[in-house]
Amino acid sequence: MSDTCLSSNAAGPLLPFDRAEYDSRLDKVRAAMDRAGIDLLVVSDPSNMAWLTGYDGWSFYVHQAVVVGPDGPPHWWGRGIDRNGARLTTWLPDAAIHAYSDDYVQTRERHPMDHLSTLIADLGAGRARIGVEMDNYYFSAAAHAALCRNLPQARFVDATGLVNWQRAVKSEAEIAFMRRAARIAEAMYRRIFEVIRPGMRKNELVAEILAAGARGTAEFGGDYPAIMPIVPSGPEASASHLTWNDRPLVPGMATYFEIAGCYRRYHAPLCRTVHLGPPDERIRNAEAALLEGLAAGIEAARAGNRACDVAQALHSALEARGIVKDGRCGYPVGLSYPPDWGERTISLRRTDQTVLQPGMTFHFMPGLWMDDWGVAITETIVIRPDGPAECLADLPRAITVID
Repeated sequence: MSDTCLSSNAAGPLLPFDRAEYDSRLDKVRAAMDRAGIDLLVVSDPSNMAWLTGYDGWSFYVHQAVVVGPDGPPHWWGRGIDRNGARLTTWLPDAAIHAYSDDYVQTRERHPMDHLSTLIADLGAGRARIGVEMDNYYFSAAAHAALCRNLPQARFVDATGLVNWQRAVKSEAEIAFMRRAARIAEAMYRRIFEVIRPGMRKNELVAEILAAGARGTAEFGGDYPAIMPIVPSGPEASASHLTWNDRPLVPGMATYFEIAGCYRRYHAPLCRTVHLGPPDERIRNAEAALLEGLAAGIEAARAGNRACDVAQALHSALEARGIVKDGRCGYPVGLSYPPDWGERTISLRRTDQTVLQPGMTFHFMPGLWMDDWGVAITETIVIRPDGPAECLADLPRAITVID
C-alpha cells in the first residue's frame, strides 16, 4: 500500500488509496443495496462520501451527496463552488460530477434537493426504490420532504448505516493510516507532558495540543480531528464532553484528555489522565480499576468473541473494585468528519451481540465520570486474526503525576 497512489482523475492530485480499494468498497455497498432491495442510494454522510470516492472538503455544512446506482461510477453532487474540490480529490470522471448554483444555498425560496431530484430523474430513477440516510447529521427533515415532493413515484427507504456497516472491517491500507494517526496521538501526549504545569491557562495547553496534532511527525503531517480536544479538570471532569476554557490549571486536580491523532481523515483516539500533585485514594482506585478493566477487555477483544464479551470483561473488573458503570464502553472508529469520529454501528456494551472480526477497529473507551471528578484511560484497538486485540498507540496508561 502507498499513501500516495495515482488518481484516475488526470487533473487531480494523488488519492490516498488506489482504485482497487475504491472498487472493492463500491462492490460491498452494491451488494448491501441488493440485499436491502435498494435501486439507488443517496449517501449524505461526508465520511461515507469520502470512503466511496475520496472526496475531502469542508463543505458538509451545505447539502451534498454521493449517489450510487446499480452500475457505473457513483455521482458526486454538491454546491457549485465545491465542484473543483470533487475534481481534485475524487477518482470520478467529470461527467459524474454535478453541481447546483448558489441561489439554492440557504434560501427559503427553493431547496438544493429540488436540484438533486432532477438529477435522480435524469438518471432514470424517478420510480426507483431509493435509500436515504434518514438518521444522519447531514440529512435534514426538509431535505427528505423535498425529495418526496419532487419524486412522488419513487419509494424512499431508510438506508441509515448501510455504508457504515461496510466500513466496519478495515483494509490493511486503512489500518496503516490509523497506525500513523496513533503515532501523531503519541506526539500530542508527549507535548502535553512537556508543557503542562500548575497555573497554565487551559486554552494555552489546548493550543499546544492542536499544534502538535497538525504538525504530526517528521515523516508525515496531521489532519484536523472530527472532535475538538476534550480537556476537563476537577469537577468539570465529572462531565463527559466539556472542551476547554481559559482558566488556569489548579494543583490537586485530575485533568483527563480525550484527543485523537488524525491522518488523511483516519483517527486514533486516545485518553490519558494527568494529576497535578499526588492523587487521592479514590483517584488511585479508579486508576487501578481502569487499568485492570482495559487489560481484561483487550484480552476479550478477539476474533469470534462478541462486542458484549469485551464490555463484560471491563465491567467485571470495575465492579470488583466497587465501581458500577452503565452504558457502552467503546465504538468503531476510522475515517470521519465533524462532529464525531465514531462510525455509529457496533457498541461495546453488554447487550451488543455483534461478532468481532479481524480488521475491526474500536475506541475502547471506559471513562469514569463521578459526582465531582472524572478519569479516562482508553485505547484504540484493532481485532487481530489470532490472539487479543492490538493497541495502536504505545503510551503508558498510568496516571501521569506532575508535581
